[in-house]
Amino acid sequence: MKQTLQLRISQHLALTPQLQQSIRLLQLSTLELHQELEQILSDNPLLERIDDPLDNSVRLLADGAISATPSLNGSTSEAPASDSSPSAPEESEGGFEGGDAGDAPASGEGEWSFDDVARTSKAPEDDDSRPQLEAHETTLREHLLEQMRVTVHELRDRALVELIIDALNDNGYLEEPIEEIHARLPEELGVDIEELQVALRLLQSFDPAGVGARNASECLSIQIRRFPKVPMVTRRRALQIVENHLALFAQRDFNKLKKILDCDDEDLREAQYVIKQCNPHPGALFASDTSDFVVPDVIVKKTKNGWQVMLNHDVMPRLRVNAMYANILKQSKGEGSLTSQLQEAKWLIKNMRQRFDTILRVAQAIVDRQRNFFSHGAVAMRPLVLREIADTLGLHESTISRVTTQKYMLTPHGMFELKYFFGSHVATEAGGEASSTAIRALIKQLIGAEDPKNPFSDSKIADMLGEQGMVVARRTVAKYREALKIPPVNLRKSL
Repeated sequence: MKQTLQLRISQHLALTPQLQQSIRLLQLSTLELHQELEQILSDNPLLERIDDPLDNSVRLLADGAISATPSLNGSTSEAPASDSSPSAPEESEGGFEGGDAGDAPASGEGEWSFDDVARTSKAPEDDDSRPQLEAHETTLREHLLEQMRVTVHELRDRALVELIIDALNDNGYLEEPIEEIHARLPEELGVDIEELQVALRLLQSFDPAGVGARNASECLSIQIRRFPKVPMVTRRRALQIVENHLALFAQRDFNKLKKILDCDDEDLREAQYVIKQCNPHPGALFASDTSDFVVPDVIVKKTKNGWQVMLNHDVMPRLRVNAMYANILKQSKGEGSLTSQLQEAKWLIKNMRQRFDTILRVAQAIVDRQRNFFSHGAVAMRPLVLREIADTLGLHESTISRVTTQKYMLTPHGMFELKYFFGSHVATEAGGEASSTAIRALIKQLIGAEDPKNPFSDSKIADMLGEQGMVVARRTVAKYREALKIPPVNLRKSL
């Protein structure tokens, strides 16, 4: 076989590192962007932040006093050097959001100090001016153990009650059967199952009412028995419902319940009122789940020129090239190992600016097409697809998809992800189109205005939408209703 050399000309698309970084930054959320930025700042010494994310935080010393350390934005140690250095034009070129360190006000000029607040707000009778820290949140286990120490004196009984407390779930239920708990105990302890049952009954007498129950029926029963000032007949009827007919009550089959209990609407309504006062998850009161907050990327406000979009500057990092390293590279005429890192720093600043510029353009294009939503609410939402925004801005559809994912907009109607403004369309009798978001809003309005004693079925809602010119099938109404987390007609019915 003879070997030969051949020359061929071909075209192919290659993603440069700069373009790859631009695409990656565009699809990151605000939280992911700051995490990525912190990693880049630790790896690249030529890149630095002008703003300090912890600038407004309170720093505490070991003794609990507030630290008087000046913030980075308020100090002027580096600002004059950066302005007077010969690399100031270079720094201004690479700076993000057009801010230099020299723009920061001098320390002490109109600056707000926590120490001043501590001095002025201290009352004469205060013993200590140290700040009050957040109190420790009591857990369900700690709350029950505190009651056990007061009511139970024998060490053996305390150990058994604590054993059952440790077996409770977050809602305060004992999901593990008492027999299995007894089987796990060593035989040499000589614990009878009756002792565990006595310990369980003692635990069920603790606060909150219903803790230690093995199911929802027992939880409601414990609470109903402890309710004060409830007529005996009503209490007995409510106990009969939760202990024997809880499934019928959950399904709101009131006709069958009235027949079984031999009562009228008024009697059943009184028992229903008592049951609704119960808490089916007594342990949830001590849950320590923290709420997750979403910070908007853009903010929509109404001006004299209409609805305008502006970037949220609180989530925009301010970056620049380090002046000292830039001077070293300038004196060495670009020779050295820091040259590539300097180029990477400039790329990052440019890509960061391009990211927020693209988000602003896409958000403004969305607002221009959904002006009726901002003026009249969700019922005025119009159909919108990614292709429409992409064609308007001259961008690819995949770019619009990256921009609208995990990016949030603060509006007068609340906080929404940018993807919320895109939706499919439903045909109308007049030949037009209606947004699925608008139809869901109409369904919510219709159900909110219905008679609780005679709620609308999915078929009835579909007919009512048809009267307004929207052709919607019953299955579509059911799908939208489930998406809104609205129960079916039988669960919305009341006495």
